[in-house]
Amino acid sequence: MRGDGSTPPRIPGPPVRGDGVEAIVAAGGLHNYQLELHAEYGPVVRFPLPGADLAVSVADPVLLEATAAINKRPEALFEFLTPLQESGNLQTLPAEEHIPWRRVMLSVLAGRPSHEAHFARFAELTSRTADRWADRAGDEPVELQKDLSELSLRMICEYALAGGLEPEEPGRVVAAFEDVLTEYLARLYQTDAPGTEDERRARAEEALTFLRATVDRVLAAYAERDDGPPERSDLVAALVAAGESPARIRDTVLMTLLAAHHTTGVAISWTLYLLARHPDAAERAAAEVDAVLGDRAAPDYGDLKRLTYLDMVLKEAMRLYPPGPYGAREATEDLTLGEYTVPAGTTIFYPFWAVHMNPEHWPDPEVFDPERFTPEASAGRHRLAYIPFGIGPRSCEGATLAMVEAELVLAMLLKRFRFRPAADRTITPIERFVLWAAEDIPMHLTPR
Repeated sequence: MRGDGSTPPRIPGPPVRGDGVEAIVAAGGLHNYQLELHAEYGPVVRFPLPGADLAVSVADPVLLEATAAINKRPEALFEFLTPLQESGNLQTLPAEEHIPWRRVMLSVLAGRPSHEAHFARFAELTSRTADRWADRAGDEPVELQKDLSELSLRMICEYALAGGLEPEEPGRVVAAFEDVLTEYLARLYQTDAPGTEDERRARAEEALTFLRATVDRVLAAYAERDDGPPERSDLVAALVAAGESPARIRDTVLMTLLAAHHTTGVAISWTLYLLARHPDAAERAAAEVDAVLGDRAAPDYGDLKRLTYLDMVLKEAMRLYPPGPYGAREATEDLTLGEYTVPAGTTIFYPFWAVHMNPEHWPDPEVFDPERFTPEASAGRHRLAYIPFGIGPRSCEGATLAMVEAELVLAMLLKRFRFRPAADRTITPIERFVLWAAEDIPMHLTPR
């Protein structure tokens, strides 16, 4: 009941039939379903969501402001990640645990000292990938997602674990994460996955055992090092100094590896895909890289702030293909969203893709236009119209690091190659924890 005695209107949405799985599958995934819902019902939609009963999805950045301070995620919706963690699901930690843990993470992941400390090593790892690609140029196309996810994993292992993996292990780690997520996402959404139920469960358990053993081995080797006092660039040292338990440290490393290698590799892949489809933008980005780098193969850390057009290209790519296509919070008190009232306990769904395609804030939203991110254009836009890393106290702790990694990799690859899409392949975005291309993104390379 409102203060004037009237009853607030009911939030619009589709007829409730079961838990929503059938409608999500029919739409081609939850990300597509959100676009359809908001196109039909408007900026605030009520819909059935597996693991959350009825949820309220908000695609208007102005209305999102009312939710920005919420520090609680719905536990059931993130339950599929619980098997990866033994000290408590890091995605759903209570606020009193989450706040100090996040503070430690940000002290390292968001800090310039840690970025500069690892920058040369990131460039070296990128150079190795580029060298392998150069050996294959003119032959079969490279698979961007596969190779760039492995590169991102090597970079985050260097960052979080000071290296520590054997040369063949990153590929195995990527595959293991895929096996675990395929199984637990299939359970959440009650969808089909390859193999029988017993085969999938056994494969997921074997993959999880491998992941934990790999991190345990690297952490044990790390503990035996004698490198002097911990620095602000060392994630594990920061967690140890904060008094986190060994189990929490392992869980944090595992979750960091999972989130970082998926999101950064995918963001770079979609950016190269869009540049390959827009040669004028690709030439402009490459010309900027040439002007900033000169004869150097890699930028210095300080060069990144001079790659302004490349930064705009990356942001526009993440608008069109946000690596994480959605997020969620749980209302801890009654909320007012425009003319609607949302009761405490409701799952608030953040459809990043639908927010980024909102035509009231993004004219011609399907058009690739990096000029949307000039300082002038950005200054006139609502701050929550662009949210690839989420919002508020549960936003991505690694956002700044991800941008540093992505811009470094893009600069080095654009310096060395021109990219041309494989003509016989259709690129279809699908939901796989991140916004993945169903059959990768094959790309022909031409050395520059």
